[in-house]
Amino acid sequence: MLRDLRIQGYAVIDELRVEMEPGLTVLTGETGTGKSILVGALTLLLGGRAHADSIRAGADRTMVEGMFEVDSASLACELCREAGIDPEEGSLILRREVQRAGRSRGWVNGSPVTAGFLRDLGSELVELHGQHEHQALLRRDVQRTMLDAFGGSTALGSEVNALHGAVSALRAEIERRKQSARDAREKADYLRFKAEEIEAAALEPGEDERLDNQICKLEHSEDLLRLSGLLVESIHGDADSLADRLASLQRSLSELVTIDAGATEFESLYATARTALDELGRGLSRYQQTVEHDPQRLHSLRERMDEMYRLKRKYGGSLDDVIRAGAASRADLDEFEGSGDALQELEREAKAVTADLEDAASRLSRARQSAATRLESAVERRLPDLGLPGARLRVELTGEDEVGRHGRERVEFLTSLNPGFDPGPLGRVASGGELSRLMLALRTALSEVDPVPTVVFDEIDVGIGGQVAHEVGAQLAAVASRRQVFAVTHLAQIASRATHHLQVDKSEKDGLAVATVVALAPEARIAEVARMLGGDAESDTSRQHAEEMLESAAGPA
Repeated sequence: MLRDLRIQGYAVIDELRVEMEPGLTVLTGETGTGKSILVGALTLLLGGRAHADSIRAGADRTMVEGMFEVDSASLACELCREAGIDPEEGSLILRREVQRAGRSRGWVNGSPVTAGFLRDLGSELVELHGQHEHQALLRRDVQRTMLDAFGGSTALGSEVNALHGAVSALRAEIERRKQSARDAREKADYLRFKAEEIEAAALEPGEDERLDNQICKLEHSEDLLRLSGLLVESIHGDADSLADRLASLQRSLSELVTIDAGATEFESLYATARTALDELGRGLSRYQQTVEHDPQRLHSLRERMDEMYRLKRKYGGSLDDVIRAGAASRADLDEFEGSGDALQELEREAKAVTADLEDAASRLSRARQSAATRLESAVERRLPDLGLPGARLRVELTGEDEVGRHGRERVEFLTSLNPGFDPGPLGRVASGGELSRLMLALRTALSEVDPVPTVVFDEIDVGIGGQVAHEVGAQLAAVASRRQVFAVTHLAQIASRATHHLQVDKSEKDGLAVATVVALAPEARIAEVARMLGGDAESDTSRQHAEEMLESAAGPA
């Protein structure tokens, strides 16, 4: 529900803030004061086309901001969450700016958004009827949704949509499997050869690196034996070995310590060095035992490396790539060889789900046929009282060649406003006032199931008066009992039904016209209704008539 509307620099509005209330709000005023300007500003806020000429003279931009109370489970909140916008404490603040240079910007709860997003979001918040945009009920998808809601078939429609999605997914998977099988059949021999060749090599991850180290040792085995032997001989040889020379150092160190007891730390360092040298000698001796001189094994390892090199050049840049290529080839081959059974199972499943879809679509079609007849009757009962005595509504259900995601038929609302004329689409047949009254009849019939929380009517009273105006007011009040309704009107019969009355006035400021809007207190409201009745607004008779009209409207509708 719209709770607050702020406008700056729009047409004849300098700066304006309007607090909106639940129920029926009417906007009245003298002809030419600009009553429809608020509707135009709201249209701009909700993603309507931005025009630089709507900017007030002397201003560099126009700004419109609206605060909406929303249900956290509403589609509007879902759209915001999908866009990464948090509906803060059940409220959405929409803002739109248009600069004189023509640039337009929009925000929702401070996050920048496109005009297209504002249009999508706005259609879930407000429905505008009259000369402006956002006439959601003219859209076939909205008409279909409304018909299903009226007939209690929303869940069934969702079931058809889900089943259609499942059938589409199964058919796509069947086609993918068939194409895969066709491709695999052409390359099955190659896949088999590739998989078997790689599998026969019995490759292990990292095996090439390990073999490279082993080959290096075998290729240099003589050098390794020679060098390790020299080192062992130098450490533990019979003549002038490092061990013997280190032993002679011990005698000199002992004499040093005997003279200077403070040098005992050198004995510890000597012991460490002697132990390390002995361990080095033993380690090198053990290493000598591991050095293998085996030309036959070297030849065998080189052949293995050659095989891996060949496979890497053929199937991948690394050994891991080759192993993965072999596994993928085997998987593709297994899928091809087992695709027949899997494909048959998928086709059986698709057949069963298609049968479910056909059944659900048939039930939905029957429900729509019944709902269409009842909706036509519910709307047509109201049309004569709304000044459209010869008007008819037809809900046309056009069958499709096959079941789609929304069922087996297209839904479209058609109307004929005069006897003998063929029904046509709503937007092409009816004028602004006629369309608004036709929409009011639809809105009243759909009021219990329509999710849009705010409805705006502009031009709904064009060309009507008397009892028809009373009936229009009564039906507006009926719709307003379930949602917020805002109506621009020049008829007292409609204004008297309001729960909240706004009056627009125009004055001059600094040589420029300025529109203001005020909420009328009871006394001021009597005077305004008296003025709208066409008599002398200050006369006792006009005021008494206005009071009686307001009192009558306040009673049971």
